[in-house]
Amino acid sequence: MNSATHQINSDHLSLDRLEEIIVSGAKLELSDSAKEKIIACRNYLDKKLASSDQLFYGINTGFGSLRNIKISEDQIEQLQENLVISHACGVGDEVPQEMVKLMLLLKIQSLSYGNSAIDLSTVWRLIDFYNHDILPVVFQKGSLGASGDLAPLAHLSLPLLGMGELNFRGEKISSAEVLKKFNWQPIKLKSKEGLALLNGTQFMGAYASWCLFQAKKLSMLADFIGCISLDAFDCRMDPFNLLIHKARPHQGQIQTAAFVLETLKGSEISVQQKTDVQDPYSFRCIPQVHGASKDAIRHIEEIVTTEINSVTDNPNVFPDDDLILSGGNFHGQPLAINLDFLAIALAELGSISERRTYLLMTGQRELPPYLIANPGVNSGLMIVQYTAAALASENKQLCSPASVDSIMSSNGQEDHVSMGANAATKCYRVVKNLETILAIELLSAAQAMEFRRPKRSSKLIDEFLVEFRKDVSFNENDRILSDDIHKTIDFLRLK
Repeated sequence: MNSATHQINSDHLSLDRLEEIIVSGAKLELSDSAKEKIIACRNYLDKKLASSDQLFYGINTGFGSLRNIKISEDQIEQLQENLVISHACGVGDEVPQEMVKLMLLLKIQSLSYGNSAIDLSTVWRLIDFYNHDILPVVFQKGSLGASGDLAPLAHLSLPLLGMGELNFRGEKISSAEVLKKFNWQPIKLKSKEGLALLNGTQFMGAYASWCLFQAKKLSMLADFIGCISLDAFDCRMDPFNLLIHKARPHQGQIQTAAFVLETLKGSEISVQQKTDVQDPYSFRCIPQVHGASKDAIRHIEEIVTTEINSVTDNPNVFPDDDLILSGGNFHGQPLAINLDFLAIALAELGSISERRTYLLMTGQRELPPYLIANPGVNSGLMIVQYTAAALASENKQLCSPASVDSIMSSNGQEDHVSMGANAATKCYRVVKNLETILAIELLSAAQAMEFRRPKRSSKLIDEFLVEFRKDVSFNENDRILSDDIHKTIDFLRLK
């Protein structure tokens, strides 16, 4: 195995490794042990059906409230195909292609454990799609997050049958056309395969994983940008003394305070005489607020990591125990609750960031109003704070929890649902908003720092600001600030 290949097996898949696979463009391959488990499970189910008249949910019965309707042997394959077709009811915007790629990887991972009775050829086709960047068109809305992500996963699976659309080489084209290009035949689904493909939490899991990738980066950027703002607002360093944080030893709080002290080491501004005895909370309480979000992110990562290393379809097949068990591993509640939690943790980073931006605009502490040398004829950075405030407020609205909601479906059979898919797409929007809020704080703090000259900040911050100024120049007179915001976002994405 080389660095450009990732073997799908039963080994633990960490979030860091998952991100590395995606970012590096590594190809997937099945380990020998995964192949053996997949084949053994498929063979077991085939033999079980051939030797028994027993009803197994969704294998030789209908689905949901149709669970007691027996399906004849000659209709079992049609049952599975009909399942995929009928459940492709997604609406709304398309799922971003990077998210679809994550969905494919997580679905392959879940099927590799040998408890889903999927056929090896079906897994190979999913791997082919992943490795060739053949990405099904999936829609954001339609999942209740209960019987798994039925509608999104149906759209993910349609191209296996030669149906639906795909994004391939920059074009959106029919699945039938792509299969023809590769000389592939549509997959003929066997018993249980449709269920294995559609039951599962891979839509929620992909969003949760992606949001965590971003959350960990944005949390670090919030700390660093907060350090620039501390010097820009001429703040005291007393609140970051580690004695304070050892007296209330939350891990994230201690970690944040230590980072601030290290980042501002050597700053002339931080050690100069201060006129204010205390600073506002948005500066003074950075360790407590940022730290709480760090602790939340750490907890959520544990939950999501467990989920992406799990079997989440139904029924689950256990060949060694001669059991086919119908349960509820597809229910998205673990992800739903924690996606809501993650949205709250990230919204708070944006809320306190916007407050720091606001204070930098107020004309206090020898800074000009709106951070412009000639206020009045120039409005300066007045309205970038409005933009940050609008996004911070939208995040608060998006933090209304999805996971406490439920609605009955399938004629009462599916009477409690997680709404985890809604939690996922809401959290995604919070992440995007936070990225922009932090970019606006950086834009504002960098502008304010110019009015502190000739005094210097720390070497680390000054070098960072020199790099930033290559992309975004000092604002001397009013200009279109939307351009500056987008340039700042692009700058931060490379950090």
